[in-house]
Amino acid sequence: MADLEGVPTPAYVYDVAEVRRNHELLRAALPDRAGLFYSLKANPHPALLTTLRARGARPEVCSTGELDAALGAGWDPADALYTGPGKSDAEVRDALTRGVRLFSVDSPHAIEQLDRLAAEGAVTARCLLRINDDQPVPGQGLVMTGVASQFGADTGWVMAEPERFTDRPRVEVVGLHLYMGTNLTEVDSLYGQFRRSLATARRLTERLAAHGVRVRVLDLGGGFGAPFAKAGEAVDLSALRPRLQELFDEEIPGWRDGAPEVVFESGRYLVGTAGTLVTPVLDVKRSQGKDVVVLASGIHHLGGMSGLRRLPVLAPHVVRAAAGADSAPELDAIVVGPLCTPLDTWARGAKLPALSPGDLVAVPNVGAYGLYASLVGFLGHPLPAEAVVDSDRPGTAPVTTRVSLTRAPVSPASDPTSGVN
Repeated sequence: MADLEGVPTPAYVYDVAEVRRNHELLRAALPDRAGLFYSLKANPHPALLTTLRARGARPEVCSTGELDAALGAGWDPADALYTGPGKSDAEVRDALTRGVRLFSVDSPHAIEQLDRLAAEGAVTARCLLRINDDQPVPGQGLVMTGVASQFGADTGWVMAEPERFTDRPRVEVVGLHLYMGTNLTEVDSLYGQFRRSLATARRLTERLAAHGVRVRVLDLGGGFGAPFAKAGEAVDLSALRPRLQELFDEEIPGWRDGAPEVVFESGRYLVGTAGTLVTPVLDVKRSQGKDVVVLASGIHHLGGMSGLRRLPVLAPHVVRAAAGADSAPELDAIVVGPLCTPLDTWARGAKLPALSPGDLVAVPNVGAYGLYASLVGFLGHPLPAEAVVDSDRPGTAPVTTRVSLTRAPVSPASDPTSGVN
C-alpha cells in the first residue's frame, strides 16, 4: 500500500502503474493488429483515462457524461465508439455535434434515428450492428446474449430481414458488434465465445453482403475477467493470443491486412486490480453473540448493485490498511456500513484481526465497478476521496480529489414548493 499521508478517508486509491501493466498484459494476449477500446463504465477517473489514452486505447462510451470524460482526457471524438441500447435524440445529437462518428446500434429504429440526426447536422455517421446471438456461450460470468435482451438485434431477425439493417442516406453500416458475456477468467471460455462470435459474424456478413453492406469492423467485445474485492492479480491470458491468431486466419483471412479491422473492449481487466478502497472503522461491538464491525464505507461506496442483489456478488476481502499490520484472526464478524438499512452488509462471518474504532482497513481490487457502480446518492453521505499514486515512482505524493453530490440550498423565494403544505 502506498503512503497515504494527507489523504482523507474513506478513499479509493488508484495506481496508474498497475493500469499500465494490465494494458501490457492484455495487449500480449491479443493479436498485434487488433484494436482495443476501454469501456469507461468500469471507471472514468481522469488519471486512468489519460494513462490508457497514452497507451493507445480508444474510448467506448455510453452516455453524455462518459463522452465528457473521454474528451476531457484528450481523446479525439473521432476515436470514440458510442454504445448503449437506448439513446435519446439529445445525446446522439450532442455526440454528432462534438465529432463522434461511430455508433453501435441495436435495432432498425436506432439506425433511422442516427440517420435523421446526422441529416439534421449535415454529417455522415457510421454504425456497428450489435447482435444478440441465438444462444449463450457456456462459461459466461454475466450472460449478454442468447436471451431476450435490450442489447442487440437477434441473429434470426437480421437473417430474416437483412434489408432493415442496411445503409441509410446519412448512415453507413460498417460492421458488427458481438458481446457474448463478461468477467471470464479462463482462456478456454474466452476463446469459445470469440469462436462462436466469428461463426455468427460469418453468416451475417454473407447475408448482409447481398444487400450492399460491407463489413469492415468486427467488434468482438471482451469479457476479460479480473478479481473483484478480493486478493489476486491480473489473470495471465497470454495463451489466448496464438489461439486467436490461428482462429482469425481460419475465419477472417484478411484480418492481418486490416480487412476487416478486429477490435476488442475491456474495462475491468485494465483497471480492476489498480484500485483499493481504504476506509476507517467506526465501531466494533458484540450483538447476539456476533462481532459487528461498522465501517465508514458500505454499499454506497462499494458494490451498490450487489447490495440490491445485482452482480457481481459482493463478499469483500477486508484487511488492515497498514503494511504488515495483519495478525491472526480474532473476530468472526458481520461487516457493515453506516447506512440506515440492513442491506448495507458487506460480509457475514468475516475472519478479521482485532479492530478498534479509528483503525483503517482496505479492500483490494476495486478499481472497476467500485465507486462508479455504487449507491452514491442514497442517504446523502459524502463520497469517498479518490487518490492517484504511481508505484513505479515511489516517494511521489498521492494526488487527491473529492467529488461531491451536495446541492446548493434552495432559497424560499426560488423554491417551487415554498408555501405548499
